[in-house]
Amino acid sequence: MLLREFFNELEEKQVWARSGKKIVRKYRCGSGRRKGRVVAKIAQCFAAPDIKKSVKFKQTKKRLGKRLTRKAKRTKRINPASRRLKSLNKRR
Repeated sequence: MLLREFFNELEEKQVWARSGKKIVRKYRCGSGRRKGRVVAKIAQCFAAPDIKKSVKFKQTKKRLGKRLTRKAKRTKRINPASRRLKSLNKRR
């Protein structure tokens, strides 16, 4: 029996996600700092934030925000893995 089976507040759900062009199983955090985020390991839901990475990403997003959004939209619309992923997660 696993430790997380004793605690109901750890309501992580398995979802499908992209890793490059492949589709893999990941988890959606049900609690912790990263609630709602999709992560590779359940332990990441409760990991301490890396301040340096978050500051760097905020700077990048401020600089390239609109470009990142357009690129992400295009990928989700065109990439075959992303299209397959959409239907896999919808069925759940």
